This record gives sequence, structure tokens and C-alpha cells, in this order.
Amino acid sequence: MSYKLRINGQSHVVDVDGDTPLLWVLRDVIGLTGTKFGCGMALCGACTVHVNGNPTRSCSTAVESVGDASITTIEAVIKTPIGRRVQAAWLQQEVPQCGYCQSGQIMSACALLRQVPRPSAADIDAAMSGNLCRCGTYPRIRSAIALAAGGPARS
Repeated sequence: MSYKLRINGQSHVVDVDGDTPLLWVLRDVIGLTGTKFGCGMALCGACTVHVNGNPTRSCSTAVESVGDASITTIEAVIKTPIGRRVQAAWLQQEVPQCGYCQSGQIMSACALLRQVPRPSAADIDAAMSGNLCRCGTYPRIRSAIALAAGGPARS
């Protein structure tokens, strides 16, 4: 079946089964490989994208459920002021180790800062609780989010 999707501000028409996960449409059909496959069960957060601004696990979101929603991936989040602040803080705090989870982490962090511009430590922990990091860089992730929000970096 044919679906018209709005991804990163551009329209794409894809011919896939309706139950195809959005993740595979993004990676294999559209060619946007920044969104990663982690667990396939929406448990790790590596596949996080924004659907109408909300963090969404693309591995468990059927393409037919997206409709005319606006989809944003890691490739486009840097074009936003929040995305640029998060990326700069991520680099300053030296967050990535292996980097595999980072696109999902950044997408969740950007969604948090859009909803709560000055998050508390509890806000950060709650928003990021669904994103797993194999390398355990959670203190640096928290610090980078606080820094991107305009607060002091925490250790």
C-alpha cells in the first residue's frame, strides 16, 4: 500500500505494508540511517524519533498509524535551536562512548527541553528513563541536558 509521510519537512511516498515499523521505512526505504535499531520492542529508546513533536519508538510504530503526522529524525533535529544546544552540550560533556544509543538519547532530550525548558533533575530522569545506554554515560547525559537548558553542568 502507498503512504504519504512528512519526514523532516519533506513529503515522501512509500509503498510498504501498513504494519511495517516506521524504523524500517526510515532506514531502508527513505535512507535515513541515523535512527538506530536496538531491541525491536520499544524498550531501549535507540529508535526514538519525534512524531508531531512527541518522542516515539519507531521500531514499534506501524507506518499506517502515522497518518499525516510530522516526523522528525536525528538528521533534522540539529536544524532547531534546541537541537543545536543539545548537540553542543553533548560534545562539551563528552557524552558518547560507543555512540549507538545517542540519536535516541538526543531525540528524547530535545523533546524534554521543548516541553520543559528548565527541567529539574527529576524531570530529566523521568524523561530519559526509557533510553538505555550500554556504556553507562547517564551522569554525562544528565549534565549535558542541564547545560543545554542553560543551567550548570552536573557531574
